[in-house]
Amino acid sequence: MQLRPLVSIISPFYNEGLGVLKFKEAITNVLNSLPEYDFEIICIDDGSTDNTLSNLIAVAHHDHRFRIIELSRNFGKEAAMTAGIDEAKGNCIIPIDADLQDPPALIGKMLLAWQQGYEVVLAKRIDRSTDSFAKRKTAQLFYRLHNVVSNLQIPEDVGDFRLMDRVVVDALKKLPERQRFMKGLFTWVGFKSVTVDYVRNARSTGTTKFSGWRLWNFAIEGITSFSLVPLKVWTYIGLFGSVFAIFYATFIIIRTWIFGIDLPGYASLLVVMLFFGSLQLMSLGIIGEYIGRIYFESKQRPIYLIKKQYQLKK
Repeated sequence: MQLRPLVSIISPFYNEGLGVLKFKEAITNVLNSLPEYDFEIICIDDGSTDNTLSNLIAVAHHDHRFRIIELSRNFGKEAAMTAGIDEAKGNCIIPIDADLQDPPALIGKMLLAWQQGYEVVLAKRIDRSTDSFAKRKTAQLFYRLHNVVSNLQIPEDVGDFRLMDRVVVDALKKLPERQRFMKGLFTWVGFKSVTVDYVRNARSTGTTKFSGWRLWNFAIEGITSFSLVPLKVWTYIGLFGSVFAIFYATFIIIRTWIFGIDLPGYASLLVVMLFFGSLQLMSLGIIGEYIGRIYFESKQRPIYLIKKQYQLKK
């Protein structure tokens, strides 16, 4: 008898205690409607400080499909997702957020595309009206900026919610970097893909854990992980500044020969000095971003540490 395919659902949790039961109900309702597959649901507790872990353990004690991974502290969503990918045993995996903004009902459609031979099934948000105006516009700006400065084209309005075949998962597990931008890594490995559209839901419970500052740092991580343009652009700025300085110096020399020394001009000189000094500090800051990432990569620390795992035996 041919075994049914095993599908791994991966969901990081951080202070989502109020939403654990809703997540369990929404996921199991969908999975129970797909009897042609076996499922494992890997929930990663990323150092939560509320009752998230205890609620997840209670769920796992009643449903053997749930496997709870407790990390030793909060490592961040990218690390928690990496832990789930490393632990997944399925023929394919589906990362999904715990807040249920990505609808579990789409899983059946994604599996159908997978059975048709696609190794990656991308879920694209065609309606993000539940997100704030600022969040929609900044996300749009990030995707467009990233795709301009990088050779790696990340699909716009596609998040972590997707299906990946085992061959894709094995390829991801070969990528050793510690500073991880998962959307970029998912795109970098390639493979045959197809896109399915969906409408993004409102958050079921709780509030987002991504502040404006964290989203800004996340955007910097994404750009510096897959592009050297921020470094190269300062070469051209420096070249332009040098050419401008040569022409301006020539102009000053000629004017001095013709009209003599003109004492006024301290204000304009100060403005030029401050302007180019600011450019130098900005360029040093960008160089520092890359050096900092080299520094962290050179330490070769683990991406995450697992404290304990929980699962009800069959």
